[in-house]
Amino acid sequence: MVVSPSGFGPLLRAWRDRLSPADAGFTATPGRRALGLRREELAQLAGLSVEYVLRLEQGRARNPSAQVVGALARALQLSRGERDQLYRSAGLLPPRDGTVDTHVPPGVQRLVARLGDVPIGVFAADWTLVWWNPLWSALIGDASMLPVAERNLARALFGDGIARAAMLDISSERGQDPFEASIVADLKDAVARYPADAGLDALVRDLTATSENFARHWATGTAAVQHATDRKTVRHPVVGDILLDCDVLLVPGADLRMVTYTAATGTADADRLDLLRVGGVGASRA
Repeated sequence: MVVSPSGFGPLLRAWRDRLSPADAGFTATPGRRALGLRREELAQLAGLSVEYVLRLEQGRARNPSAQVVGALARALQLSRGERDQLYRSAGLLPPRDGTVDTHVPPGVQRLVARLGDVPIGVFAADWTLVWWNPLWSALIGDASMLPVAERNLARALFGDGIARAAMLDISSERGQDPFEASIVADLKDAVARYPADAGLDALVRDLTATSENFARHWATGTAAVQHATDRKTVRHPVVGDILLDCDVLLVPGADLRMVTYTAATGTADADRLDLLRVGGVGASRA
């Protein structure tokens, strides 16, 4: 499909019509007339209001922010080239090389949407949550309720804002201090690979000023183990404590981490996860 570069609104509408609801994590009900995503589904995925998406498509809302364009590009499962075209049609420069990449390849988004029985969150190199499925929302909390800047694991651990207030009580078998040290180690690695990223620099400066623990881990000369496989207890407000295996999978060809939570079949923890799945909330979001 060739899309005419005639403006932001037409691009948005054409790519919304192109995306299969199933690939975005929605169930196509009998009698559905829309072949692609409905406007309200795109709004839900991108964390925007339906009215704002309508105004963007009609050209009544102009100059969307880079954060809005990025969220829409992920929700529409655009390729890197299409994402850049959407940025330019909004009068914005596409994300530069040398900065943390938040682009989630369409194949990864389809995988997350279809693995509905496993809570999955996709994180960028700076531990910003950029994509997740409904069971992740049901287990960890719906990140679409947070401002985009607060959807960051490091801010939840060390900050003093909304992310920290919204974070569930999750304990690691390795202990809290080693877990925190591993997240800081990942940020150190990201800073070394993305020295031109102003947002990452601001994140480190903010957390250094806010958290003594973060400053201590950042200043240490001892190399910490980066965050990987762990066992964690999630103190869930509805189903109680759930002991889960937490695995961190790297996405080849993209600087992303897929974090999954699983429980062995037939265990009480698997039953609790099933309860959340039955009453799961929302669709996968960006």
